[in-house]
Amino acid sequence: MENNASSMAHLFLILSVMFTLFSSSNGVVKGAFEENFSKSCPGTHFKTSEDGQIWYLTLDQVSDCGFITKQSYRFGWYSTKLKLVGGDSAGVVTAFYMCSEVEAGPLRDEIDFEFLGNRTGQPYLIQTNVYNNGSGGREMRHQLWFDPTLDFHTYSILWNSHQIVFFVDQVPIRVYKNANHTNNFFPAQRPMYVFSSIWNADNWATRGGLDKINWKNAPFVASYKDFTIDACPWKNHYPACASSTTQHWWDQNNAWHLSSKEKIDYAWVQRNFVVYNYCQDTVRNKYKPQECWLNPLD
Repeated sequence: MENNASSMAHLFLILSVMFTLFSSSNGVVKGAFEENFSKSCPGTHFKTSEDGQIWYLTLDQVSDCGFITKQSYRFGWYSTKLKLVGGDSAGVVTAFYMCSEVEAGPLRDEIDFEFLGNRTGQPYLIQTNVYNNGSGGREMRHQLWFDPTLDFHTYSILWNSHQIVFFVDQVPIRVYKNANHTNNFFPAQRPMYVFSSIWNADNWATRGGLDKINWKNAPFVASYKDFTIDACPWKNHYPACASSTTQHWWDQNNAWHLSSKEKIDYAWVQRNFVVYNYCQDTVRNKYKPQECWLNPLD
């Protein structure tokens, strides 16, 4: 899909004012990872390229691997480039997500990108989900229009008080509108940390848990680069940027709705790549959740 002028303008603004982890002209910012993230795995399972700009997370029978930002944020733009595990990846989940609690407690808020591995030759599925006060059940699943194991692709989350938008290569694949005036199911009150991880989820991830991890194919490696955040960093006292001040592009009118071109891209995704939508699951939901009645294109 071609980027429109609005998307390019947003991208230029992000690159101009984003929270910088890497400098494209001077190479790696010294101590960038250690200053901004904490690892949650043995050193043997987290590696970097020689220039430090690609991060490799490994899963095997010894350990999974992940990292988390030391800073939490409320509202903003969160993005990374990711190359997924190739070959037989059944049961393996690679994740890029946000959570209000470091230990993912029972009352957490959460915004998820989860990439569900599959048997060789079968497509990856992307599962997105939203939690508020520990309640989830807002899953959608999509296929992709490319092979995410062959090269890096960009996965992004836009979060403001009006909507959450999930993007793949600047194409909006899901829009989750704020319906808190009817059911109060929108994570807007608490800041979140940003996480990435690779882990064993073969009890549910592939065909409902029927396909287990083939450990003969280990280690499984997911690759990350160009991790960027343009958001409101949380402080002990309520920061001004957490209010709807419209001082930042991600909290202005253009970020509260999709652009005309984004609406076309979104409709294309809905027609061709949606595998599951909780809003249409009448077996699981006796009554359609209130946010499902909202038009994501408004």
